[in-house]
Amino acid sequence: MSQQPSRPSVSAVVPTRDRPEQLRRSVEAILTQEYEGEIECVVVFDQSDPHEVPVPVHAGRALRIIRNERTPGLAGARNTGVLASGGDLIGFCDDDDEWLPGKLLAQVAELQRRDDIVAVAAGIVVANGARVIERIPSHRMLVHADLMRSRVMEVNPCTILLRREVFMEVGLVDEDIPGSYYEDYDWLIRCTARGPVSVLPNALVRINWHESSFFAERWRVIVDALEYMLGKYPEFARDRRGLARMYGQLAFANAASGQGRSAWHWIRRTLAADMRERRAYLAMAVAAKLVKPQAVLKLARSRGKGI
Repeated sequence: MSQQPSRPSVSAVVPTRDRPEQLRRSVEAILTQEYEGEIECVVVFDQSDPHEVPVPVHAGRALRIIRNERTPGLAGARNTGVLASGGDLIGFCDDDDEWLPGKLLAQVAELQRRDDIVAVAAGIVVANGARVIERIPSHRMLVHADLMRSRVMEVNPCTILLRREVFMEVGLVDEDIPGSYYEDYDWLIRCTARGPVSVLPNALVRINWHESSFFAERWRVIVDALEYMLGKYPEFARDRRGLARMYGQLAFANAASGQGRSAWHWIRRTLAADMRERRAYLAMAVAAKLVKPQAVLKLARSRGKGI
């Protein structure tokens, strides 16, 4: 793609699988951004047959349809899209989410204004059925230590925009993470190890939660991925609150999958790291069969949060 003098070209990578109507809305929201530079949307079909996306493609816009030829899952699909794209800047959007008007203008301006950042992110609007919750990050600058303590869920990967050369320096999305769970978190950890991420105090992406959301109840995969992350990043141990958060997620996922002995093991480790970690107590309630994990997830999602 050619580059305009003041407006770098943008490639938006959209992994997709069996969500044709949501995909159409996602692609349309990208291609209709009010942005003078060129926009390329690369749709990567993962574990499903590629098909056309019925959206208008106007001048200065391009739509490419390709198949994930790498590792099945989000990580391989994201990498396939990046490697096939040609824009100066790279962004991501999941097939059931939507870039809101003004996203590119605001984020490109921030990237052009500052040379001390590696990427720019923003807040989100979480839509869970009829309930819509705006989540604006408290961080204005995201650094490596922040991600060791918290996932910072408001900084969704669909809000990230960065220069192509920075993405390649950080490296491809890790395709070895079980089930591609936490692949975005892993990449952000590596990204902030290179430099800070600016976070705009605006909701610029709509995140649509629904029952078919990819990781809704894949507890065993989540357990494996969390253990993988703990092994990959021993520096989690330097922040007890961050370590307790990871342990608490392991405790809850094991309890939800019916692995009582493992759940109590992680509950004890969570409390030893930080007695304030609420996931330990939620895991206790689930392990003791006082509450169903689905009820806990439903309550968390009603508040625009996850476990």
